[in-house]
Amino acid sequence: MQILTPHVYWAQRHGEIYLRVELSDAKNLNISLQENNTLQFRAQGHGAKGDNEYEFSLEFLEPVRPEINHKSTQRQVDIKVMKQEERWWDRLTLQEKKPLFLAPDFDRWLDESDAEMELQAKEEEKINKISVESRIRKDPYLGLKKGYLFMYNLVQFLGFSWIFVNMTVRLFILGQDSFYDTFHTTADMMYFCQMMAVLEVINPLLGLVKTGFFPAMIQVAGRNVILFVIFGSVEEMQNKPVVFFVFYLWSTIEIFRYPFYMLACISTEWKLLTWLRYSLWIPLYPLGVIAEAVAVIQSLPIFDETRLFSLPLPAMLGHSLSFSYTLQLYLVLMFLGLFINFRHLYKQRRRRFRSRKRKVH
Repeated sequence: MQILTPHVYWAQRHGEIYLRVELSDAKNLNISLQENNTLQFRAQGHGAKGDNEYEFSLEFLEPVRPEINHKSTQRQVDIKVMKQEERWWDRLTLQEKKPLFLAPDFDRWLDESDAEMELQAKEEEKINKISVESRIRKDPYLGLKKGYLFMYNLVQFLGFSWIFVNMTVRLFILGQDSFYDTFHTTADMMYFCQMMAVLEVINPLLGLVKTGFFPAMIQVAGRNVILFVIFGSVEEMQNKPVVFFVFYLWSTIEIFRYPFYMLACISTEWKLLTWLRYSLWIPLYPLGVIAEAVAVIQSLPIFDETRLFSLPLPAMLGHSLSFSYTLQLYLVLMFLGLFINFRHLYKQRRRRFRSRKRKVH
């Protein structure tokens, strides 16, 4: 094959030389730096004269470092050479007359003033990064905090999984009959999980998690009112089918939420689990609130009849104020809380999937 010279384009910065060799599908690359500060290039590929062997040499104006970085693509060969001293060169080669095959690479080309501005911007960015890192102190208790959060989420996951599996198995075996004894078979575990959930209100206050305090308080307080006040203190409510639907919806949400947080503690993510955590609540959370509202409405006549938790009043005003009035006010607050938490969860979902799209693009 005839030995030919490829087209070579060059640009520089204060510390680097960039060469772009127009040679596609290059093979048998041989790039070296000779003792006389000369770059030798030889390769086979498709250039201006078709498939041939191409070569060239460049004796640089000033000394360069011996390390040469190069990358071959289907279209070209990119070469990066580091200068021995960071300074601007008047030209690339020692000989004043420019070789015929050499031309400026206008895609990378900067004049000296622009290159200095670019260099200054990089230095400022490096200094800012160092100053930011120096201001951010490493938390000596980070491992302990992550360990605590991991164990908390693990315990809650196991608890709600037990409830979910227990209710599912009983539903398949007993059918609708399982609706009426849900409380007696799962209440102890639900009590434990919901008492543990109080930590989700405390954790944001201690700075252990970034989740907002107010949404966590709304959810935990709302569930505990239903569990301890409506179901736990009113025996007549414990055999109603609504208990099954409330407990089943709660546990269905949590068996996906807690594993997601567990994996986040060890910087791990499962895409399917992430999607379920940020999507299942869309139908399940409103359904859960509706089931809770049904439980509250069913309990109103019972509180009126039993006068449980009634507020004593002076004799001139009557005997007592029924607790059902408080529950009616609570119903309004429940749907207000649904709106607040729904908006919070929607923002979380949008932020999560928007950041993932940016990473993909």
